[in-house]
This record gives sequence, C-alpha cells and structure tokens, in this order.
Amino acid sequence: MGSLYMFVQTILSYQMQPKIHGKQVFWIRLLLVIWCGVSAFSMLTCSSLLYSGSFGADIVQKLHWNPEDKGYVLHMITTAAEWSMSLSFFGFFLTYIRDFQKISLRVEATLHGLTLYDTAPCPINNERTRLLSRDV
Repeated sequence: MGSLYMFVQTILSYQMQPKIHGKQVFWIRLLLVIWCGVSAFSMLTCSSLLYSGSFGADIVQKLHWNPEDKGYVLHMITTAAEWSMSLSFFGFFLTYIRDFQKISLRVEATLHGLTLYDTAPCPINNERTRLLSRDV
C-alpha cells in the first residue's frame, strides 16, 4: 500500500509542476518510487522462493539464522530488500519538506464569555483574544 501511495503522489507531483514545485522534486520522487518497486519485487520474489517448501517446513517458525542454514542467502536478500524499501519510504517523505514549507496556518480564538467557564455572553462585542499572546 505504501508503494501505491508513493506512485500516486509521484503522478500528482508531475501534474503540480511548476506551480507547486520544480521538476527536481518529481524526478527525485520518481527515482524513489523505482527504488521502492525494485526493493518490493526483490523482497516478494525471494520470500516466496524461501517459503515455497524447498528449504524445509520449519522456515516459518525460524527466528535465528546461521550462514550454513538452507535458505540463508534468500533470507538475507529479503531482509536487505525490506530495509531498502523502508529507507525509500523515509526518503520519499523527506521530499515533502519543501511542499510543507509553503503552508502557513493561522489560529484565531474568540472568547464568548468573561472566562472559559461562563455560559453568559460576553458584554464586550467583537472581543478577540490571541491564542498565544506575547503581551501577557
């Protein structure tokens, strides 16, 4: 699902250029999607070969591996591909930094009573109070 999310966001970033960001962001995201796809394909292929039954029935319950065990190489390739895929996710999410720097949020709080616990309306009309005031 993460790979699908990355793919859809890469297509959207292609359509958003150059209004939101430049071509560099799209190319970086495309490279990371390809990296993720290769990692996912390697992981799924090696793990399906590993669990096909050719290396014994106890593979599913095996927690500790030794280099002389059957299927050790496939297990290591699967593990490396899984870590590689997670690093591609991390790298992809880092590409959002520039997008989120362009967003600003402003919060305005209105006090409708003299205190937070009053149910009666405030006698002063249109009184606005800052949420984080430096004047206090």
